[in-house]
Order: sequence, then C-alpha cells, then structure tokens
Amino acid sequence: MSAGNLDKTIKRVLAGGGEVSDERDVRAATAPHQHDFPYERDEEAQVTRREFCSFLALTSTALFVSAAGFAGKAAFDARGGTPGFAPARVEGAESLAPSTSLNFRYPTERDTAILVRSADGEYHAYGQKCTHLACPVYFAREHGRLECPCHEGAFDVKTGNVLYGPPPRPLDRIELEVRANGELWATGRKAAGGGGEHAS
Repeated sequence: MSAGNLDKTIKRVLAGGGEVSDERDVRAATAPHQHDFPYERDEEAQVTRREFCSFLALTSTALFVSAAGFAGKAAFDARGGTPGFAPARVEGAESLAPSTSLNFRYPTERDTAILVRSADGEYHAYGQKCTHLACPVYFAREHGRLECPCHEGAFDVKTGNVLYGPPPRPLDRIELEVRANGELWATGRKAAGGGGEHAS
C-alpha cells in the first residue's frame, strides 16, 4: 500500500460521515449498553481490598508460624534436646600453647567451634557462633575473653557466659576429654541456657 493510499484510509476511518470521532466521552458512548455489561467500580475496588487483606493475613500467618518454629527449635536445643554426637579428635590440640586458640569443626563438618587453652593450661571449647546473630567469635588474647566483632559482645573463656553486649545466652559448650595418650577429644555439645544474664 502506497503512502498516499494509507493517508486516505486513515482519514476515511477517522471521519465518520464527515465528522471526526475522538470518543472523549466514553461513559456517554457506553451508557446504552451498560445493562448488557454491568460494571461497578466500587465493587471492583472492594474485591481488590478484600484480596489485599487476604494476602496480608496469609503473609502474617506464615511469618508468625515460621518465627514460632525457630523459637521452638531454640527452646528445644536450650533444654539439651539435641541428639548425642560421636566423639572426634581435636587435631593439633596437644601443641596448643597457653593463652592461644584453635578453630575446629564439631559435631559436624558444617559446625565451627573454637578451642581455647587458658593461661592456666586448661582447655575450653565452644560453638563458634555468637548467640546474638551467629557471627563467629574469636579469642582476644590481650583481653583473655571470646569476643564477637559484629555487635561488640564478649564471653568468658572458662564458662562461656556473657560478659557484656547483646548476646542473650552463653555460648554452646563443647564437652572435652583428654585421653590416656594425651589426645584431646570432643565428646558432646551442650546448648547453654537462656535468660540473658551476664556473668558477674
């Protein structure tokens, strides 16, 4: 189709009986047919609000259920409800000097732990995740305590109790056993109780 024919076709479509129809008043044009196709804006808005409220209620319920699940698991773990774990040797513990630390994995390869040999030569081990937001704690030798770098929490090396900061409970303790050949073995993991009390 040539450009001239296209222009003529457009003008003919736009001109209905010599008068251009721009359909500015759509409501007036559709009024005679309204009873055949009923459409109420208020009802549509009501359906939208109802759907939004349903979505909001469903989302809130899902969040509440998931939060309750996490809280229930934490309470179960805090009561010592975790299953027993197989003993595992802590590699390199024998050569650990006093006032130093060693990272290892226990009870599984995904669980990080920290072993500290205090100045008096005793071994103490804990799960490495801070009980506030699970940042990894480290041994601050100059202060003689375990510290969390994320929100400035601190734990006692000998007990795992909270010294200060936002952590709500002590670190999870790794139970240790020194065997006859001098090897150090991790034999269990015990979740510490809650309450948010700080060590005195």
